[in-house]
Amino acid sequence: MEKVFSGSEQVGLPWQSVTAFLRVVTNRRLPGRGVTLDLAVGVVDEWLKEPNVRIIVPGDGYWPLLRQMIVDGQASGPLVSDAEVAALTIEYGGVLHTADRDFARFPGLRWMNPLTL
Repeated sequence: MEKVFSGSEQVGLPWQSVTAFLRVVTNRRLPGRGVTLDLAVGVVDEWLKEPNVRIIVPGDGYWPLLRQMIVDGQASGPLVSDAEVAALTIEYGGVLHTADRDFARFPGLRWMNPLTL
């Protein structure tokens, strides 16, 4: 991930992904060594300092895309969060990098698994 964030290609991060990162890495209930809140926030600070990284937010075309992702992708419950990220990615014309195969359900989403590169 460090290589991607410090590269020259544009990287868009939705707030949902930033907060999900913070939620997971600071969760003391998960096995393994937890990360302190200060360290986790510092990681996000470092990401956002990179000139090619920016936060992406919904624009005017977001709701029709989100609606399509939810309906066509049959996204209910926790999958609605995935639909949000898919809609943002499409709205910005990006490619989603994820190892989560649930994203294959969203029509028109370009995505790739970074673990298979």
